Amino acid sequence: MTERIPSETGPSEFGTFAARGLVATLLNWTRKMPATWLGKRLGFLLRRIAISRLGGRPVDAESLGARFRLYPYNNVCEKRILFAPRDFDEAERNLLVSRLHPDFVFLDIGANIGGYALAVAAKAGPRARILAMEPQPDVFERLVYNIRANPFGTVKALAVAVADRDGEITLFLDPRNKGEASVKIVSADHARQVRVAARTLFGIVQDEGFGHIDAVKLDVEGAEDMILKQFFSEAPVALWPKLIIVERGEDRWSFDLLAYLAERGYAPIGGTRNNHLLELKA
Repeated sequence: MTERIPSETGPSEFGTFAARGLVATLLNWTRKMPATWLGKRLGFLLRRIAISRLGGRPVDAESLGARFRLYPYNNVCEKRILFAPRDFDEAERNLLVSRLHPDFVFLDIGANIGGYALAVAAKAGPRARILAMEPQPDVFERLVYNIRANPFGTVKALAVAVADRDGEITLFLDPRNKGEASVKIVSADHARQVRVAARTLFGIVQDEGFGHIDAVKLDVEGAEDMILKQFFSEAPVALWPKLIIVERGEDRWSFDLLAYLAERGYAPIGGTRNNHLLELKA
């Protein structure tokens, strides 16, 4: 597990790639579009025009209360954070913010370029501990740049795939969307493979010396079941997270993960199009 100086994103100062001219105007319009069918259709059209005008360049922008260098091309996460922040799991982010306290501990598994981690850090306060785990080498570089572009000082990035064993593991990548990466095959027709370092969640928690965990978000394209089963088989109850946000993956899980979590005291407190929201009952 390493933290590297970003190369793809470059060492340039934040603001070097600020949106200007027509792109800045289109960006402003897309963020103001109403959350209606027509508003979203118009937003998508304006987004395509802006992306075409960018010509492959990144954009330095503030979103979700943080600074990001975004590449809105082959990553749905980056497109949403740039053009339509409210479409980036707004309900989930609001839930996390509602649970904040001075010593908040948040684990972001499958952190991508840091949307969740930095949105929480923006409101969490200086004593919070936020761990962002991302195994894709190029995406990790973007994550590290974004963390360093912000003054929060509460986010740590790990270049690691969270899995059910330690060692090295094959990660399957979908080049059409950098958010679609998993230790399970995500698209046999398009996926490419890369070998990455893997750790169990409990091993990572031990390494970091956490005494409690307030919330965990898992977005690992169907591998949530094996990660959590391994964790709960080893972790003491004191380390069980109070809140779990887990991507919907019923068609890819090898067992009924929701029933498994219910047996351990987790109850649903809502759900969204993308995620299940679960809380550990006292």
